[in-house]
Amino acid sequence: MGIKFKTSQRSRRFLGYFRGVRFLLFLSILCMLAIAATTSAIAFIVKPVLDDVFLNKDVTMLKFLPVLVIFIFLLRGVAMYGQEFLMQYVGESIIKKMRDDLYNKISDLPLSFFHQEKTGGLMSRITYDVTVIKNMMSRVVTGSLKDTFTIFGLTGVIFYRDWKLAILAILVFPVAVFPMVEFGRRVRRFSRRGQESMGEMNAFLHETFSGNKIVKAFCREGYEKQRFFKKNLKVFRYEIKSVRAKALTSPVMEVLGGVGIGLVIWYGGYGVVNGIFVQGSAAGAHL
Repeated sequence: MGIKFKTSQRSRRFLGYFRGVRFLLFLSILCMLAIAATTSAIAFIVKPVLDDVFLNKDVTMLKFLPVLVIFIFLLRGVAMYGQEFLMQYVGESIIKKMRDDLYNKISDLPLSFFHQEKTGGLMSRITYDVTVIKNMMSRVVTGSLKDTFTIFGLTGVIFYRDWKLAILAILVFPVAVFPMVEFGRRVRRFSRRGQESMGEMNAFLHETFSGNKIVKAFCREGYEKQRFFKKNLKVFRYEIKSVRAKALTSPVMEVLGGVGIGLVIWYGGYGVVNGIFVQGSAAGAHL
C-alpha cells in the first residue's frame, strides 16, 4: 500500500507541472487530431481522384479535387508546425519548473546531505535527467498519441470503404502493437541505466578534477584514467543498447506494414480478378 501511495503521490506531483500549460497542451492535441484527420482525408480522396478524374474524366472534379488536396496539405502543414512548437514549448516550460524546484529543494537540504551525495550526481539530476524527461514527453508521448489518432482515422476510412478489408487491418494491428510496447520497454530500461551511469561519470569527473592536486601528488593519473575508461565504457554500452532498440523499431514496423499492404493487395486483387469489386462499382454507378 505504501508503494501505491508513493507512486500516486509522485504522479500527482508530476501532473501538477502541467497546470500552467494545459491550454497549450490541449491545442497541441487538437493539432494531432488535425494531422490524423488530414492523413485519413488523403487516403479517403484517393478513390475519387482515380475514379472521377482519371477514369470518368469528370471536369468538375478535376477543378475541385486539386484545390481540396492543396487545402488538406496546407492544413496538415500548419497542424504539424503547431503540434511540434506547442509540445516543445510545453516540454521546455515543465523542464524549467522542474529545475527550479530541484535546485530550491536541494539548496534547503542540510549539510550532511551534501557530505553523503556526490556533487556530479546532483549536477546530473538538474541538467541531464530532467532533459531526458522532456524528450520522453515530447517525442514518445507525442508520437504515440499522433499515431493512435491516425490509426483510428485510417481504420474508419477502411471500414467505410470495405469492412472486410478493415478486419484484415485490425488483425495486423495487435501484431504491430507488441513490438512497439516491447521495444519501448527496453528503451526506457536502458535509458534509465544510462542516466545512472552518466551521473556516476559526472560525479567521478568532478571528484578527479577538483582533487587533481592529490591525484598528481600520489602519481595516480594512470589509475584514475582506467577508472574513467571503465565508467565511460559502461555509459557507452547502455547507450548502444538503447540505440539498438530504437533502431529496430522502424524496420520491424516497416516489415509488419509490408505484411499488411501485402494482405490488402491480395484481398483487393482477388476481388478484382473475380469481378467482385467491379460488380459493386457498376451497381453503385447504376444507382
